[in-house]
Amino acid sequence: MGHIVMMRRTLIFLAVSLAAFSAAEAQQNDPEIRQAVMPLFATHTPLQVTIQAPLTTLARDRPEEEYLDGTFTFTGGDGAAQTVDLKIRTRGNYRRMEEHCDFPPIRLNFRTKQVAETVFAGQDKLKLVTHCQNNKAHYEQLVLREFLAYRIFQVMTNKSYSVRLLRVNYVDTEGAEPMTRLAFAIEDDDAVAERVGMKSLKVPDITNEDLDRRQQNLVNVFQYLIGNTEFSMIKAEPDKHCCHNVDLMSATGGPPFTPVPYDFDFAGLVNAHYAQPNPRYDIRHVRHRLFRGVCSNNDLLTDTIQQYLDKEDTIYGIIDELDMLTRGSRRYLNWYLDPFYKKISTPKKVDANFAKRCDESS
Repeated sequence: MGHIVMMRRTLIFLAVSLAAFSAAEAQQNDPEIRQAVMPLFATHTPLQVTIQAPLTTLARDRPEEEYLDGTFTFTGGDGAAQTVDLKIRTRGNYRRMEEHCDFPPIRLNFRTKQVAETVFAGQDKLKLVTHCQNNKAHYEQLVLREFLAYRIFQVMTNKSYSVRLLRVNYVDTEGAEPMTRLAFAIEDDDAVAERVGMKSLKVPDITNEDLDRRQQNLVNVFQYLIGNTEFSMIKAEPDKHCCHNVDLMSATGGPPFTPVPYDFDFAGLVNAHYAQPNPRYDIRHVRHRLFRGVCSNNDLLTDTIQQYLDKEDTIYGIIDELDMLTRGSRRYLNWYLDPFYKKISTPKKVDANFAKRCDESS
């Protein structure tokens, strides 16, 4: 049995490597893609960096608009350490609140001229998903699981956010003990839009009819795969633009809008300790899946499901490749994904679990 498992993983690794090589080759041969890909997101190799800043003030005051001064150190192309100026503040909503995370998500603001011709070239204001709790090692595994959620959707479509794992050495200029924790950077929405020939838009509430139906279906099945209900592709958050944990992009400036999801820490795949099921739905735990696809898109389900079947080995492969996962975390991720693939294994199961459970209100 162990030999069979090893053979399967070897085949998956070869398939993933071949797919990555093909994608890289396509990027090199396409001048438009080659110009748009930012160096930071051109590889998935974890990057070692150091943030030196008044982190005690950052964690205590949680500034939303005012930046604090610091420095940022990373390894340059010649292998030498390179230090640039940095401005840093907190960001986000739920995880920014002290009662949920003692270390908040952060935004890094670079001087673009200082990072030109480096791995951070083209980066200005960069979002970081951080470890949330300083003294609970398990929270770093949650960072990895959310990182993998982004990676899974990136496997499905280029109309998605690229991410890059970082191992961050945090040095507090106010005297607290240094610490090293995992984090990941998220591609800027305008960079995503430019990369796919669109623009990122801020619009009010829209309707399902305003969305690109194929991307909408792809997102709804993806959210079911990861067990996430904390999103909306048509409704704005209070006092904000559309949508909830989804950005809208368009090639024309209007419909059809392309929805691009983000923020997956309330997903069952991540299974964060602080996550609560969405009170709008009859689910008792974030691990419980709920399909939120619209019935008007059922004619696209066969094609959408086939896309996920075609990427099955690649999706399991990116989990197998991430060696920083603990054995327990790896086992959980596979345990959580297996029922999804069983539910899409036959047309009869797709009909029972998706087509007959769609939202008829639209």
